Amino acid sequence: MTRRFRQLLPLLASLFLLACSNTSEVDKKLTNPSLPDNWQESKQALSVENNWLSQLDNPQVQQLVTKALAANHQFAMQAYALEIAEQQLIVSGSQLWPELDLAFRSGRSKDNQSDSFANSNSVNLNLSYELDIWGKLSAADQISNYNYLAQKATFEQYKQQLVVNVVTTWFQVIEADKLLKLYQNRVENSRQNLAIIEAGYNSGLTAALDVYLTRNDLNNELTRVSEQATIKTKLIRQLERLIGEYPKGELLVNANLPLLTNDIPLGLPSELISRKPELKASWYQLLSQDAGLAYAHKQRFPSIVLSGSVGDSTADIGDLLSGSSLAWSLLGSISAPIFNAGRLQANEDKARIELKQGEQLYLDTLYQAFSDVENAITTEKSLKHSYYTMLAAQDNAKIASTLSFEQYQSGLVSYTTVLDAQKRSFEAQTTLIKIKNQLIVNRINLHLSLGGDFSTPSLENKAE
Repeated sequence: MTRRFRQLLPLLASLFLLACSNTSEVDKKLTNPSLPDNWQESKQALSVENNWLSQLDNPQVQQLVTKALAANHQFAMQAYALEIAEQQLIVSGSQLWPELDLAFRSGRSKDNQSDSFANSNSVNLNLSYELDIWGKLSAADQISNYNYLAQKATFEQYKQQLVVNVVTTWFQVIEADKLLKLYQNRVENSRQNLAIIEAGYNSGLTAALDVYLTRNDLNNELTRVSEQATIKTKLIRQLERLIGEYPKGELLVNANLPLLTNDIPLGLPSELISRKPELKASWYQLLSQDAGLAYAHKQRFPSIVLSGSVGDSTADIGDLLSGSSLAWSLLGSISAPIFNAGRLQANEDKARIELKQGEQLYLDTLYQAFSDVENAITTEKSLKHSYYTMLAAQDNAKIASTLSFEQYQSGLVSYTTVLDAQKRSFEAQTTLIKIKNQLIVNRINLHLSLGGDFSTPSLENKAE
């Protein structure tokens, strides 16, 4: 051991300890956040059920989901993004290994003074390896690992969101179809009323005002039918886009809106962190930023690179690697930043600020996830209550509509009373259809918010 190396040894040891002392700077409170024991709106503690899609028990929606997972363009983009992140793992991991290159050169030159020519041929095998004594390369590899895990969780979250979009759009098509049929029935009812009113007017029993009011009501209903048909067509196109079959325009949906009033297991709030892919992705992104801070910190320390070379050079290419002129070299180099106008320090400070920003983003994502669950639970209770009250209102409105028209024919009430009663009956029926679909959509979004998986084993195999 030379005297110079003995002098440098304490300095290198202190640098090594300083570099390795840079542990995780993620706030310890984030690893065990303060969470409620139960959801505010429920005291259930049963585990969240997976395979919620099978509960719908409809072959068509199962087929649509399978098609979407196989042909949706944005989902395919997410799959490619995951593959890119996986390849980046290989790229970052390769930096921890030696690099071996083979170089071959061949040339011919002329000496202008002697008019002679010279040939030169060389072949070299070069080896280089950076010693990761500070853990800088390991930190870079950790960044790629956490980014891959984050992308994997994001892919899973997008898959669940895609399934939710397909199913909710499918139910929106069903709702639009039910409303269209209701509006068409209203048209027929208005036409029948108009025929009765016009016959009474021709007989001198009803006023001209009643005829105009009835005609106006019929025109309004025809307009509503046209608008609803357009809404249904657009929703079908939207569904076809989701399943990758646009613009066929051949999708037929024929199903009913189920009444979902049963309670579902909600699990414990603390389970949401490990179950919901969106929260996993946010956490891995935070860990990636923490590793990025470590990498920025270790960039300020010297780099130690070992390099070696074995090669041969001759005038005659046929004599290459003959063994007579083989040469080799082994070098070690240390490069350390001395002056960079504060760039490395600024990069480290920037990484630290980004980490603190990432902590706030994680907390925001975490508590937004809890809020989504609580809001969905509250909304479901409200919708259930609204459904049963509106069901009673629909029955009363139908009876009132029938009685009002009978009383009008007996001359007891004006036709405006009939129109008002029919409008109330129509609005009650319309609202009831919409509430049933809102219950379904809210229930599906609740499954998504809870992180419950949608797939059955058979469906998962088909998708793969």
